[in-house]
Amino acid sequence: MILKPNMVLPGLAAKIQITIDEAARATVKCLRESVPAAIPGIAFLSGGQTPELSTLRLNAMNEIFRGSLPWELTFSYSRAIQGPALKIWMGQAKNTRAAQESLLYRAKCNSEAREGNFKPNVQAK
Repeated sequence: MILKPNMVLPGLAAKIQITIDEAARATVKCLRESVPAAIPGIAFLSGGQTPELSTLRLNAMNEIFRGSLPWELTFSYSRAIQGPALKIWMGQAKNTRAAQESLLYRAKCNSEAREGNFKPNVQAK
């Protein structure tokens, strides 16, 4: 079984937003209190987060809690990976290459975040 939750975050309209690390810690705290260690993995949905924030928050969880969690933390993002590529493509053949590069880039960012190795200073596309 793989659990597919959203992260613990304030609503988009909340007056007080939290930092990336606070979101990571709140999410892991909730998971530790409610998800059995026998569950092999948790694949987060992007849940309306921006592509960048969903990547940064996943990365923070995997970096902060590296080696101390009973489950693997990964992603099941579609909108956060495909959205930027679709925006570039706009159904036009001339944009296909750039859209494919964007898709590959977002997938690579999340693959690195899955290991806690994403470097946000290289976030360019």
